[in-house]
Amino acid sequence: MYLSARKRVSLFLAVFIGVPLLLDLLFPIPDPATSGEGFTQVVTDRNNQILRAFPDKNGVWRYPTSPDKVSTDYLNTLLSYEDRWFYYHPGINPISLVRAAIQNAQCDCIVSGGSTITMQVARRLSPHDRSIGGKFKQMLRALQLEWHYSKEEILTLYLNYAPMGGVIEGVAAASQMYLGKSADQLSLAESALLAVLPQAPSRLRPDRHPQRARAARDKVLQRLFLQGQITQEQLHYAQLENIIALPLSTPQLAPLLSRQLVDNYPNDAVIKTTLDGELQHELQALLAEEIQRFPEHQSAAILLVDNHERSVKAYLGSADFTDNSRFAHVDMIQATRSPGSTLKPFIYGLAMEQGLIHSASLLRDVPRHLRSYQPENFAHSFSGPVDATTALRQSLNLPAVQVLEALGPASFSASLENAGTPYVVPGDGKPSLALALGGGGFSAWKLATLYSGLANGGEVQPLKLINPQAPEPEATHQDKRWLLSPEASWVTLNMLRQPRPGRIRSSAVMSSHPQMAWKTGTSYGYRDAWAVGVTPQYTMVVWFGRPDGTPSPGQYGAVTALPLLFRLQQRLAPSPDWPPQPADVTTKTICWPTGKLASETPAGHCHRAHTATLIRDQIPPTLRDMDADGTAPGILTIRLDSHGQMLGMDCTDLNGETGYETRTLAVWPGNLEPWIAPHLRRSEQLPVGRSSCQPPSLATAPLRIIGIEDGQTLMPASFKKTQELLLNTLGGMGNKALYLNGVYHSDADDSGLFRIKLTEPGEQEVIVIDSQGTLARVLFRFELKPVQANAH
Repeated sequence: MYLSARKRVSLFLAVFIGVPLLLDLLFPIPDPATSGEGFTQVVTDRNNQILRAFPDKNGVWRYPTSPDKVSTDYLNTLLSYEDRWFYYHPGINPISLVRAAIQNAQCDCIVSGGSTITMQVARRLSPHDRSIGGKFKQMLRALQLEWHYSKEEILTLYLNYAPMGGVIEGVAAASQMYLGKSADQLSLAESALLAVLPQAPSRLRPDRHPQRARAARDKVLQRLFLQGQITQEQLHYAQLENIIALPLSTPQLAPLLSRQLVDNYPNDAVIKTTLDGELQHELQALLAEEIQRFPEHQSAAILLVDNHERSVKAYLGSADFTDNSRFAHVDMIQATRSPGSTLKPFIYGLAMEQGLIHSASLLRDVPRHLRSYQPENFAHSFSGPVDATTALRQSLNLPAVQVLEALGPASFSASLENAGTPYVVPGDGKPSLALALGGGGFSAWKLATLYSGLANGGEVQPLKLINPQAPEPEATHQDKRWLLSPEASWVTLNMLRQPRPGRIRSSAVMSSHPQMAWKTGTSYGYRDAWAVGVTPQYTMVVWFGRPDGTPSPGQYGAVTALPLLFRLQQRLAPSPDWPPQPADVTTKTICWPTGKLASETPAGHCHRAHTATLIRDQIPPTLRDMDADGTAPGILTIRLDSHGQMLGMDCTDLNGETGYETRTLAVWPGNLEPWIAPHLRRSEQLPVGRSSCQPPSLATAPLRIIGIEDGQTLMPASFKKTQELLLNTLGGMGNKALYLNGVYHSDADDSGLFRIKLTEPGEQEVIVIDSQGTLARVLFRFELKPVQANAH
């Protein structure tokens, strides 16, 4: 029957369209993703270096890749060896099939399958037996693939699913696991090896059969040379390369973070982080070495942040991921722990922001007797009058509590919460003065967020872990949170980055690291040791401790975490210089005890001059704690009669006298007087009082300690190693308490005496405080007599 041209075209179109539709209906193309053959989830650094990988649910290692992420040597080798006409045939190459059939018939064996890359993908997606019927099904599937996919998509399927031996599939996984490199770094010889491997993946595995693999590789290289794809010189050098395959393993960089990200992004085949893989590897080795100095069950953590990007460059959640005796799988970056003294800089910064103090404000390092909260200093001593900068550098507890009391614990807690880093308050959840010394919960992640904000002028933003594929929009208003002004941030960092007196090796350390501001911290009971460092480029947080919360006696921030912090800084590239001093920050001289400018203070009122860094020229007076007589530190006004005797302000017994004068005195806080020169004490500055109308403050004799003299040295008998000491007091009012070497010892007994036992030789400090807050202080030495050698 004759068909018109029109009908022939219609029939052809029907067959052309109908056959593929029928194949799709009867034999739909399997989707590897829906059949459980998903990709290995890969976590990479910012440069696409693999940090850690997780196999698919069938245990197969298959790293996602595409032609643009593979070495051009590999692509050229693959196409030249496997399918030179890949971009021209419709999925089947008849010439190759005929040649393969002839070769197989001549030897009555299988020499070649004549399969194109498309046909190999078809066999991988739809396995079949090696028969004529199986080959026919493979060809139909290949045609079907060509109808549905572009050449690049088919090549991508091959690159991802080609069998590479055992549970390894795809060139990216093979390159990483056998050769320890990404597929875009393959050499010519390595490309030839991986191109031929799918021909016999079990027989040619380079980690098990290197000689077979080498022979097969050289065969591929010889064919490339005969085809004119490579030169004689390239062939020679490629064949000289040895087959060196790594034992099968996967990278374990940032393992805890990688697990967390995989749980958070279960549908992402590749999770690209902001980490620097080389730096992560170096710091993991450094920490694994460092932790060997500590007993088992001790762990450590490091978090490194780029301040400019607000991005995490290194994340070490535990000391050694391979050591379960050190709680290897507990992430201490996110764990809530006591921050110790690491939040003190923000207490001082907020107090300066609100105009309560400046960098040289007079603070009190003295016992807080009869107060609801009575902490001790870490060094078990008191410094008396101390400026804010020294108090922060030496991490003195009592001045920090004094500043927090003026600032308000609730205000401090609210400021941290507004910055997006809430302080977890235990118990009833009400902030208290204990927050100054770590009496709550914080994490290394929050600390890095806050200190990075300090380096960015007080603007706190969330830290970044994921490297976006596209440029990020500017941070929204909700993301930008101001904890401090740029001026307060600059002054706070300036206080932290200056040399610190009284620290072991501090001068040498700071001279070699002039660009870093740092702070240490130790939680109650030696449970957490912290060191935080800030440079213009980086914020670094180091933590040591036991993840189960048990104490580590003798391990504290300055001796445990701080040395590692400086080793860490030495591994980093030098930072740029700090930004210049802001215009609204000035340096001026102020006077103690009033706290006023020296230029506005009479000479007789300026007992000590200090250089203060001021914000917006704010000059707050000395913080006021009421003394025993109801007055506060500052200027005291007195009246003198014509004989120079002092009159009480309410004195009426003047016998008609009208000639009296007023005089002003600069007076120190009463509880600081034991630490200042005698002639500056209030009792020494005040003239003799008129007996008939003496001020009430002179009615009581000054408090004194009896039984030991200032500067005295005590020695027990040669056969004793302790010394009993009986002390009494004169003056003062009410009940009295004694502090020995910075620690509360006892109240006076019924007879008003104190009994103490000295056991440790060296400098000793005894402080007695009465019910009105008046202090008396004695410094002396306790020494043991040297043992005399027997004479011969």
